[in-house]
Amino acid sequence: MDDNKRKAIVESLIFVSENPLSLDRIKEVLGEVSKKEIQRLLAEMAEEYNQAKRGFTLVEVAEGYQFRTRPEHAEWIKKLKKGKPAHLSQPALETLAIIAYKQPLVRGEIEKIRGVDSGGVLRTLLDKKLIKILGKKDVPGKPLVYGTSRQFLEMFGLKDLSSLPTLKDIEGLGPPAAESLLPFGEQAEGEMGTNSDPRLAIQLGEDGEIDEPPAEAAKDSF
Repeated sequence: MDDNKRKAIVESLIFVSENPLSLDRIKEVLGEVSKKEIQRLLAEMAEEYNQAKRGFTLVEVAEGYQFRTRPEHAEWIKKLKKGKPAHLSQPALETLAIIAYKQPLVRGEIEKIRGVDSGGVLRTLLDKKLIKILGKKDVPGKPLVYGTSRQFLEMFGLKDLSSLPTLKDIEGLGPPAAESLLPFGEQAEGEMGTNSDPRLAIQLGEDGEIDEPPAEAAKDSF
C-alpha cells in the first residue's frame, strides 16, 4: 500500500471519528504500520492541507488528531451555526484554572485557594465534562480527587497538559485590562504537576464569554 492510499484511509478515519483520534487507535486500524510512519503521514497531510489553503486544518489536540476549521473562517461559521459561544462563569473559570495547573487535588485544596465553597462550581464543571473524578484520596473521609478531562483539552485546543501556557507566556501578552484576566497563584513559574504553582490567566469577552474559542471540528462546518 503506497503513501497516498494510507493517507486517504487515515483521512477517512479522522473524519468519521467523533473525538480526536489517537495515534494508537490509528495504528490499531492500519495494522502493520509503525507509529513513526503514521506520524510522518500525519505531518505530511497537515502540510498539504496548509499548502492548499483548505478550509480546514489537521491539528493534534486532546492526545489525538482532528480536523478543525480555520480560525479566520469563524465569522462565516457562526452565521451558519447560529449557536451561542461557550460560556463559563468567572467562578467556574477560576476553579477550572486551579484544577488545570495543580491537579490532582481535592475539593478542600481548591477551596483553600479560592477562599469560598466550591461544591456547586465543581458540579457544573463535572456536568460540562471539563473535569473528571480521578479517584479518592487515601486520607480520612476519602475525599474525591479531581483533574481535567480530554474534553477540557479539546475545548481549549491543547495537545496535552504540557501545552498549557506558562506564566512567561501570559506575561508576554502585555498588561491586562482591568478585570479582564483571572490570574492565579503568587509564586514563580514552575514545572507542570502537583507541586507547581504557575498561573493561568483566561481572557474573557463580553458577558464572561471565552474570547476566540477553538475552531470547530471541520466536519461540523460542512
